[in-house]
Amino acid sequence: MPIELNRRGFLASTAGFIALHPYAVQASTNQAHLRIMETTDLHVHVHPYDYYADRPSDRVGLSRVASIVEGIRAEAGNSLLLDNGDFLQGNPMGDYIAYERGMKEGDMHPIITAMNVLGFEGSTLGNHEFNYGLDFLMKALAGASFPVVTANVAKTAGATPREDDTLVPPYAILDRMLVDGAGEAHPIRVGLIGFVPPQIMTWDRRHLEGNVTARDILETARAYVPQMREEGADIIIALSHSGIGAAEAEDMMENASIPLAGVDGIDVILSGHSHLVFPSSTYAETPGLDVDAGTIGGKPGVMAGFWGSHMGLVDLLLERDGGGWRVVSHTSEARPIYQRNEDRSITALVEDFQPVLEATAQDHEETLAYVRRAVGKTDAALHSYFALVADDPSVQIVSNAQRWYIEQMMQGTPHEGLPILSAAAPFKAGGRGGPDYYTDVPVGDVAIKNVADLYLYPNTVRAVRVTGAQVKDWLERSAGMFNQVEAGAADAPLLNANFPSYNFDVIDGVTYEIDLSQPSKFDRDGAVINPDANRIVNLSYNGAPLDPNAEFIIATNNYRAGGGGSFPGTGDTIVFEGPDTNRDVIVRFIVEQGTVSPRADFNWRFKPMEGTSVIFETGPSGAKYASELQGMTLEEAGTNDDGFALFRMQL
Repeated sequence: MPIELNRRGFLASTAGFIALHPYAVQASTNQAHLRIMETTDLHVHVHPYDYYADRPSDRVGLSRVASIVEGIRAEAGNSLLLDNGDFLQGNPMGDYIAYERGMKEGDMHPIITAMNVLGFEGSTLGNHEFNYGLDFLMKALAGASFPVVTANVAKTAGATPREDDTLVPPYAILDRMLVDGAGEAHPIRVGLIGFVPPQIMTWDRRHLEGNVTARDILETARAYVPQMREEGADIIIALSHSGIGAAEAEDMMENASIPLAGVDGIDVILSGHSHLVFPSSTYAETPGLDVDAGTIGGKPGVMAGFWGSHMGLVDLLLERDGGGWRVVSHTSEARPIYQRNEDRSITALVEDFQPVLEATAQDHEETLAYVRRAVGKTDAALHSYFALVADDPSVQIVSNAQRWYIEQMMQGTPHEGLPILSAAAPFKAGGRGGPDYYTDVPVGDVAIKNVADLYLYPNTVRAVRVTGAQVKDWLERSAGMFNQVEAGAADAPLLNANFPSYNFDVIDGVTYEIDLSQPSKFDRDGAVINPDANRIVNLSYNGAPLDPNAEFIIATNNYRAGGGGSFPGTGDTIVFEGPDTNRDVIVRFIVEQGTVSPRADFNWRFKPMEGTSVIFETGPSGAKYASELQGMTLEEAGTNDDGFALFRMQL
């Protein structure tokens, strides 16, 4: 039996009353306004709390987004609340449930509990849903009171997508009642279909290989969308946990939202995965997007940031067309839960919805106890403020732990005796996370929360066997972090804002310089664009020039070893797949050492360029560590509009 779209009644809250959308006012007898609400990339951020910093945060939390939901439903209009995936992993609460408490049959995961309280009406799987394995995933999903759909992941693949035995239902059709402009209720069938990047088979091969397969997103959509129409779907919403990338379709593309919108029969695109906001100025020049109209590939769309930072809203004016409905017009908006002020402070724009906090209060308290547990000590501060411009202690401890572990694992194998290097990248290095998004662990106790802060993801340890030439190209790929700088330039911008910090691998065990006067050999996605470029110079091992034909073992993680980031020397070179997460290895390393001394060994630096200076940004709190940078001349150069401290470096 169809139920009303606005079927959950909430009490008015201090979040404030949201005015009726013009469509709701303008809708005539045969028209109706439907507001679609999206969350995406929640990553277990239920409470407005930063577990890594162990303090409240006004920038995150489903409990805050919930107040926007509550206000919209209070209008008594037609609404749907949907999630776009990556809800199960991503902060210490997720790790606590997965690694400490576990999930037994019948247990409720706190993010599922919160989503049930809010009355979500559908979701798709994101790529991070697979990080803890399929058994954990399915036990968590069992508690959901809403359909979770993903069309392109199959337990058993058939000859065509429609013959697949999918892991979860490929789609769902919701029977709802839609109230028109005259107050009359009419049935509507809303189709939801979900998609996840097929790269999950690389990123979580340990959990997925031999258990599921992943298909191309567009191939799958073209197979299922007509079937949904045949089953009576009036409108179809694509839950695309696939970022906004190229407008042109490619086989097995990761960020497929624009070409997905071109699939006939899809009416709305809810995107995610990229941790960005659409519509916003970020995408002003992106082919296939219209920021002003709020369209992705010509269809109404939205992407609602990450960690509950925004509520995505797509408003549709629908008109009855025969026995069904069609979209007449639309608007899109990503509504934030906070604003950044001119003095760089944060003002919350909404308050918490208490039922969400109350339903997950015990999980929150147990997570706090979990992250505060000490595992050892450090006699050097572990910070990432300068991780993108100098060898760094927060990366060094990760590298040291990986190398320590792989040295043990190589004993008694055909690879024993090969030199072992270690590749690690900074995860918290500002960027989209803001000026407070840095690791900063003082001298003293190291708790689990600090290890989670050092290493954000539940990756597992891998080792690859590579040549010296591949080591060099690995570093060339990593050096895409930096803009090309002309000799003699004054205050040239150093950091490439489009290059993610998690792809800035530092390889320990070798020494090298980065020549910024050279262009990058690779583009952002790892394709060779300047084959003759040589940013990596004076590359040495044990004090001698690195032999391009020599062989090495590199300790790394499953993401990188499996091809994540498209680094040379990865993808088909894996010689060891560890059962342990990198975090667990770091904890074990600290426990065994008792007290660690992870001071940077300064194995890399920029090649000097006389008379040249560059500007880079970091967190304001990094100033206290600037004097520790060996052989570097830095001076403070003010702040930017986003609240980052600017530093000038003489090359």
